[in-house]
Amino acid sequence: MKKRCNWCESDDAYRSYHDDERGVPVYDDQVLFEFLILEWAQAGLSWKTILNKRAWYREVFYNFDAQVCATLSDEYLQEALKNPAIIRNKLKVRSVRKNAKVFLAIQSEFWSFSAYLRERVDNVPVINNRKDLTEVPASTPLSDKISKDLKKRGMSFVWTTIVYAYLQAVGVIDDHVKDCRKRKTL
Repeated sequence: MKKRCNWCESDDAYRSYHDDERGVPVYDDQVLFEFLILEWAQAGLSWKTILNKRAWYREVFYNFDAQVCATLSDEYLQEALKNPAIIRNKLKVRSVRKNAKVFLAIQSEFWSFSAYLRERVDNVPVINNRKDLTEVPASTPLSDKISKDLKKRGMSFVWTTIVYAYLQAVGVIDDHVKDCRKRKTL
């Protein structure tokens, strides 16, 4: 019987995220924006922390509607920083508005953010053949390239390691290990 990637076995929320979301190709731009916010919120913290705060992020950031987030006022963002249910890092919270604007500009240029991502892999997900988690890198030339481009466009909190985790989360890259039940067949 196939098992799961062992990083998720310690917690029900991790298992659910692994089984139902991680690595599933996402084409919905609102979900893609959600994962961008959550990945940069996670920087320096555990993914479990972010999963536990996800519902609050949805509430504070209008269900991750990039159009709305791009217009959030300074006053609103200042109030959001007082909310103990989210990560109260000034730079991370303020980056939601800034990055939403860049996200919308990319949508306008490429028709969708999904198209922007998929173009970078010629519309074919990268399926890696990892035996175990020790073989999974923190970044790759692909994440380096996307990170550099997003930074050039004005996004913040898009270091190559965050971009790599993001690409794994939204199914652009499949790094489920070989004996994981979610691993795609080569």
